[in-house]
Amino acid sequence: MPDRSRIAAVYLLGFAIDLANMFMLNAAYPALQRELHASVAQLAWVGNMYVLGLTVVIPFGTWLARRCGERRVFGASLLLFGLGSAGVGAAPSIDALLVWRLVQGLGGGLLIPVGQTIAYRAYPPHAHARLTSIVMMVALLVPALSPAIGGAIVDRGSWRAIFFAMVPIAAATGALALAWLPRDGARERPPRLDWRGLGLSAATLVALLLGLTAAGQSGATAFPCAMLAAAAAAGIGYVRHARRAASPLLDLRLLAQPWLRTGVVIYLCVPGVFTGVNLVASLYLQNALALSAAHVGALMLPWAIAAFFAIATTRRCFPRHGAKPLFACGITIDCVGIALLATPWARVEALRVAAFVAMGFGASLCTSASQSAAFADVPPDRMGDASALWNINRQLSFCVGVAVLGSALNALLALDAGPSSPAPYRWCFGLAVLLTLLPLGCVVRLPAHRTPAVQAVSSRPENLRT
Repeated sequence: MPDRSRIAAVYLLGFAIDLANMFMLNAAYPALQRELHASVAQLAWVGNMYVLGLTVVIPFGTWLARRCGERRVFGASLLLFGLGSAGVGAAPSIDALLVWRLVQGLGGGLLIPVGQTIAYRAYPPHAHARLTSIVMMVALLVPALSPAIGGAIVDRGSWRAIFFAMVPIAAATGALALAWLPRDGARERPPRLDWRGLGLSAATLVALLLGLTAAGQSGATAFPCAMLAAAAAAGIGYVRHARRAASPLLDLRLLAQPWLRTGVVIYLCVPGVFTGVNLVASLYLQNALALSAAHVGALMLPWAIAAFFAIATTRRCFPRHGAKPLFACGITIDCVGIALLATPWARVEALRVAAFVAMGFGASLCTSASQSAAFADVPPDRMGDASALWNINRQLSFCVGVAVLGSALNALLALDAGPSSPAPYRWCFGLAVLLTLLPLGCVVRLPAHRTPAVQAVSSRPENLRT
């Protein structure tokens, strides 16, 4: 196996572990709730604590990798993740479990950005589309298979077995990382840790995550408003600090790169908004159209098949045409799918399937193209900083969509006749279309030619081999 294929394999294993840890948990919630006598709110925090750990540690990862070496940090993060998994599996109470989930998140938070930095640096820009297509396939398959695997483990054993099973998997991945990842060179002497930037960025991300999570739920509005206001204040403070600092913890100046900036906006407005659309669609189809939960869940199958073809399309078309036409096509097709749900035709099964096919193809076309193009013009020595920005945005985008559309739906349902009326859901789908169209402002300003880094390299098939 070529060296860069081994590097990609280690990164993909770390990525798969992170995804499986989040999605296998769905099958464990009922048994976990019974054994630990947890409330519904506490169950929600089982997932939130992991995401909280992920989000907080990512800004710190770039500085840590420069100081200690990427290979060492990747291995240490697997060790911490495995320790957290064992702690969750052995937790005697829900409070102890939440603490260990935070430890898990602190370990898992470095797996993806550090692994992504190593992998994308190992591949030349013209091969990024090929690597991205494999990453997207993992992102498609693991969430699809994990709940079934988790359910089988719970049925044949215990919810604790899900977390104990993560320990040997993390250990095996760590062994492969030691064997296959390039050795760290002489340790770079990084600038002093930006403690003020760390505090401001952590405060911003924690408050934003708490505010967005609370905003997407019905109930009091004081807490989410207070958290979002605190996030805005801390965020403004960080931006002002980063402009003056010689070596800010998160270098926002990288967003001056048009391809990275556009990719960030697309991730927020396309896959991010889709998470909210999926929530609204699930409630609409069950409450207003009286479909069963199994029927609604089955609509994700055509979505996944369409997403698979979108990933293959990106892999084939990106080296020839670049990302700009893929962005335009993906946004348009995604909007058509969302708009179909807002019409009375959504009562027709064939139209519902067509809507989910369009959303799956359009959103996945945008996602795979944005990840292929985002790092094309980032210098190799800045890849870690760009990866940190990218992964923070990726984590937050999924919260933003649910928060915005969930809050809008709660407000509209309160004004309307109730959950069985279709009007509030249709207004939310209309809002989702407008949000999905927002990135077109960035797309039209991109260069008319292909992605610069791709244009400079021959796209012959032999140059795309790993």
